[in-house]
Amino acid sequence: MIKRKKEKADVEALNSHFMRIPRMDASTARDLLDLGFSRIYELAGRSPEALYESLKEKNPDIPPLKLHLLRMAVYYAEASDPDPRKLRPEVWMD
Repeated sequence: MIKRKKEKADVEALNSHFMRIPRMDASTARDLLDLGFSRIYELAGRSPEALYESLKEKNPDIPPLKLHLLRMAVYYAEASDPDPRKLRPEVWMD
């Protein structure tokens, strides 16, 4: 029987403000923290594509789904009353 090591939970990302965004995942929250953001409002006016490119510079193997989550996060930051139908990453696909 092979025992697997438990993955260490990213407590900082899980406790970040970004986890208040519906359907946000911890790895994207971690990415935003690594880019220097700490609050949702800081994403307003940012280009999701530019954020994605910054992440790709650090990790070339970043999945395309990350761009959809970044688009959703920026929308959430900019919308005073976000449409719940737009708070799904698949809505933000090209």
